Amino acid sequence: MAVMSENNQTIMSANKATAATDKLNSIAPNWLADMATAPADPVFGLMEIFRRDPRTDKINLTVGAYQDDSGQTPVLECVKRAEQQLWQRQKTKNYLPIDGLAGFNEAIPPLIFGADHEVLASGRAAAVQTPGGTAALRVVGDLLRRVLGVRKIWISNPTWANHPQIFTAADLQIQHYSYVAADCSGLDFAKLSGQLEQAEPGDAVLMHAVCHNPTGFDFSREQWQSLRELVRARRLIPVFDFAYQGFSESIETDPWPIHWFAQDLSELFICTSFSKNMGLYGERVGALTVVARSSDRLPAAISQIKSLIRTYYSTPPLQGGAIADCVLHDQELRQLWSQEVDQMRQRIQRVREQFVQRLGQSIPQRSFGYILDQRGMFSFSGLSREQAIRLREEFGVYMVESGRINIAGINDRNLERLCETIGQVVNNK
Repeated sequence: MAVMSENNQTIMSANKATAATDKLNSIAPNWLADMATAPADPVFGLMEIFRRDPRTDKINLTVGAYQDDSGQTPVLECVKRAEQQLWQRQKTKNYLPIDGLAGFNEAIPPLIFGADHEVLASGRAAAVQTPGGTAALRVVGDLLRRVLGVRKIWISNPTWANHPQIFTAADLQIQHYSYVAADCSGLDFAKLSGQLEQAEPGDAVLMHAVCHNPTGFDFSREQWQSLRELVRARRLIPVFDFAYQGFSESIETDPWPIHWFAQDLSELFICTSFSKNMGLYGERVGALTVVARSSDRLPAAISQIKSLIRTYYSTPPLQGGAIADCVLHDQELRQLWSQEVDQMRQRIQRVREQFVQRLGQSIPQRSFGYILDQRGMFSFSGLSREQAIRLREEFGVYMVESGRINIAGINDRNLERLCETIGQVVNNK
């Protein structure tokens, strides 16, 4: 009887719990019950797996953050000094205007075009501060679709993994133009041009100004000239992703493709980031620059951009923009910044050369010389998806499954093991 009583009590309790749940659901429906889990980001998802990997000799070549010889992402000295200045003189943490710090915005067009370009003399360019280059891309995407009525944007294949997501979220149709040759050894410019010739007037086209992410392959001057003529002939709207100023040749010379496209009263958009070249990753510092046909067209464009921004994040973060503003306007800090960018670029190039040399020893039957033609932090290694997965699972070497690696993640401590393990995988040992 005692057992029966206990069973009855258990059943009664379960029935009460079910009834309580049913009553709760009738009052507050469980809308999240059937929500599917979103797929992990291809880069940041790998970072999570890397963090959980217990292996002590694991190597991280995934996320696009600059690392020094010690494997750290440093705070630049120019940034430290700027922060000291801000600590002494900053009197408020109040909201910024919708378009950000006025001084920061005023510094962006000269940084891109230099002091003597016609765009500045005629007042055809204006910038707004954004939370990183990502926000600038999203704002320009919505400006294209919602304000200008653009339906399609052409982006390279491959490209930064977030580009398709950003512009799809802005309700733009994505069209791809091929970028690399089948063997990953360089550009397939003929195929690229042929596909862009299919673009319709009024379509937008996204281009990486320098240091193409993820391949590292940039257009030559002759190819840029040909591309400019094609874009003009097809009457396309140019959008530049300019996240790596200073990482190809120098801060001053890297914007020259943009200079060409801005000639002859052309209109375009430029999305700038200071994550890499100032190391302000966590501060989220970027800008959207509009180049119009004439200065009187800018106020309307900026007003539409501000209207969009108000519905997203309202105003950009203060501290990162203030740091960049200080560096760009202080002559001593500006010079120091230029030197530090030079040092980062030179280190990346040195590591790239060491990587190719050591790979040649591990895989003598295969030439990796095309890696020397690449620019910036990234390299399209030519490794297959299967090889990238095997490197991760068997050896703890993490790279994006496309074979893209962050060259800055290589250092004297991991170069030898990295090249040995790549050799084992490529040689199928």
